[in-house]
Amino acid sequence: MIQYLLKENGKVIEQEHLQPGCWINIKPPFEPNELHDIAEFFEIPGDFLTDALDIDERSRYEKEDNGRLILVNTPILNEKEQENEALYITAPIGIILTENHLITISAQENPVLQLFIDSRVKDWAPEQPNLMVLRIFEQIVLRFLACLKKLNLKRHLVESELYNSSQSSDLKQLLRIEKSLVYFVSSLSSNELLKMKMKRTDFLRLKNDEDLIDLFEDVIIDNSQALDMANIHTNIINGTMEAHASIISNNLNLFVNRLTIITVVLMLPTLIASFYGMNVEGLPFDDSPYGFAIIVILSISVSVILLVIFRRKNLF
Repeated sequence: MIQYLLKENGKVIEQEHLQPGCWINIKPPFEPNELHDIAEFFEIPGDFLTDALDIDERSRYEKEDNGRLILVNTPILNEKEQENEALYITAPIGIILTENHLITISAQENPVLQLFIDSRVKDWAPEQPNLMVLRIFEQIVLRFLACLKKLNLKRHLVESELYNSSQSSDLKQLLRIEKSLVYFVSSLSSNELLKMKMKRTDFLRLKNDEDLIDLFEDVIIDNSQALDMANIHTNIINGTMEAHASIISNNLNLFVNRLTIITVVLMLPTLIASFYGMNVEGLPFDDSPYGFAIIVILSISVSVILLVIFRRKNLF
């Protein structure tokens, strides 16, 4: 599906046909040979379009005679609801700069581009491609930060439940959060390298435009802060998983220790009762009318003595 978009009076309006200076947004569903026809029309390599559809593609940029390609990863909500899948994954947005147009393409509906379509981003225009690219970078970083806050809030909720009950479902939720953070750290790292290299080589041809250069530097700083936040959350959740594993192991050791002590305490009365359960003459108190009571009291006394000894040694 191809959208031709122009911005008029602060609102993004979709056009029926291609017009000079419009923003071209390509999103699914894709028609047969649609990407091939677009590549031929704008005289750009077909890889510029197909690479952006690969979810595993790394952030990078390329330059050809008739266009420049920027691939940058963005966070999206994972549509798979399986317990072993991450809550968020990352997918690339392809930004293609031609002589007269700006083209964006993604493999699925992307919330970052939707913000522009819904006119919820200020200070940009399709006829200013460099500014729009920087605004896209800015919104991607803000999207990462928003997702990180949501993951951190969910982590707090799961941890509070985990300390009260050690259910496997809570551990699976932590694992899904951890997988999401791994995606975020990898994508933010590659995005940061991409932006720094673009700034160093002046890929956007900003030249002496101080406002755009300052905006680019702010975006790089915000990306670095998001990366630091993702690393911090990753370290926290790793520490939480390790601490919980240690707690479970310690509780298991305490349980086994107490079970062993209970077994020892019950073993001696059982041993005494087993001796008197045999048809053997000559055992103490075998002729006494109070023999049964004496044996019971003796067994209980032995058990109490063992409990006192273990208690004094802090074993029970």
